[in-house]
Amino acid sequence: MSFTLEQLRGFVAVAEEANFGRAAARLRITQPPLSRQVQKLERALEVQLLVRTPRAVLLTPAGEAFLPEARRMLNLAEAAPLVARNAARGTAGALRIGFTAISALTVLGTWIRTITQHLPAVELTLTEMVTRDQVDALLAGDIHVGLARGVPASEVLDTRRVHVESLILACPRGHALTELGHPPTLTDVGRHDVVTYTPIAARYLQELVISVFHDAGVEPRYVQQVSQVHSLLALVDAGVGVGLVPRSAARLRLPNLTFTEIDGLALDVVETHCVWRAGHNNPALDSLLRLTGVRA
Repeated sequence: MSFTLEQLRGFVAVAEEANFGRAAARLRITQPPLSRQVQKLERALEVQLLVRTPRAVLLTPAGEAFLPEARRMLNLAEAAPLVARNAARGTAGALRIGFTAISALTVLGTWIRTITQHLPAVELTLTEMVTRDQVDALLAGDIHVGLARGVPASEVLDTRRVHVESLILACPRGHALTELGHPPTLTDVGRHDVVTYTPIAARYLQELVISVFHDAGVEPRYVQQVSQVHSLLALVDAGVGVGLVPRSAARLRLPNLTFTEIDGLALDVVETHCVWRAGHNNPALDSLLRLTGVRA
């Protein structure tokens, strides 16, 4: 089955005008070629679409069923060039973004607002995943860009730092470290059970916490390991121990959870990076990187 847009336009014009003469005038052609267009369409579909009567041209049941589909195909054909141009300019297309749980509290919100305001025709897919899974997804082409931690730039991946923040201490309410009358030091923290991060799924935060305690000459008691910051907060809320978390995690509230500064801890040690494939061919991603200031 094969038919042309001209045949569809001819059929729609005749169906709407209920007259070959008026339809031909509307299309600025003569009546014989219009009749041939409709006949070719009917042969291609193997059904009769129109019936001539002395007073008008009527649609057959098949014609009535086919008319909305013909209109839809014509609308799609008219819109397709604009869609292609917008995709080439980066104002349409698709963006698949991976993000860590905490980046959803910082950078991701700004990105979503930027896309909504400036790239409304871009189809957005958001997937929460740890950094290691984001790298795998980028290399597999499953996502276009990620908000991750501790990913070095390479020949395959480009990275830019997009956010930096400090570590703070999460404690159960009423914990001894919250009753000191002053922010605890890392030495104070090391006297208590500490919930930390897994060395594989949360390698960046795990190594960061270890280095922070090591530099202070403290060897804490690590009692549990988790892969996500919100999981660590849940364990702290349950009284399992205390934990070091990015400052933005303080926006997450649980009934038995409180946060405190840590005396003597260096500021702005937790980094979030934007990561994408070098040499990608997604104009929508270029638009996002430009609009968010990640890349000029």
